[in-house]
Amino acid sequence: MALRIELDDLSRPQVHALLQEHLDDMHTLSPPEHVHALDLSRLRAPGISFWTVWDGPDLAGCGALRELTATHGEIKSMRTPQRLRRRGAGRAMLAHLIGQARGRGYERLSLETGSAGAFRPAQALYGSFGFTVCGPFADYADDPHSVFMTLALEPAGSRLRGVL
Repeated sequence: MALRIELDDLSRPQVHALLQEHLDDMHTLSPPEHVHALDLSRLRAPGISFWTVWDGPDLAGCGALRELTATHGEIKSMRTPQRLRRRGAGRAMLAHLIGQARGRGYERLSLETGSAGAFRPAQALYGSFGFTVCGPFADYADDPHSVFMTLALEPAGSRLRGVL
């Protein structure tokens, strides 16, 4: 069955459980003061859009896009359930978030992820899409528990302009 991505209102119990798994995991991997994952109430804040990816009836992942400025967005809460990893949901969600950012006219998309070994697969996924390591952005400070990454975006359709 094909994966499907939905704009989500954060009301379903499966989504709550996945976000709790995410927060619990982040707190086991980083000191509490260095956990930048958003809880359910903070994901409902203005300026944040949240999507889920489904494999049939199974919640296969989630991701959010936060507007930092009119031209800069941040990826938040990218998560695939531990039991459903390596099936393409993370890659599909990341491609979706990049597409959404381009559609909004963002020139840059950034993210914060952990620096521990458990975060290397996520770092590799982001790197495979062209994200590169950068310094802290927005309200973040330099932090040995964080890796900051960014991607310069071309506006949607800009590649076609050069061909025509």
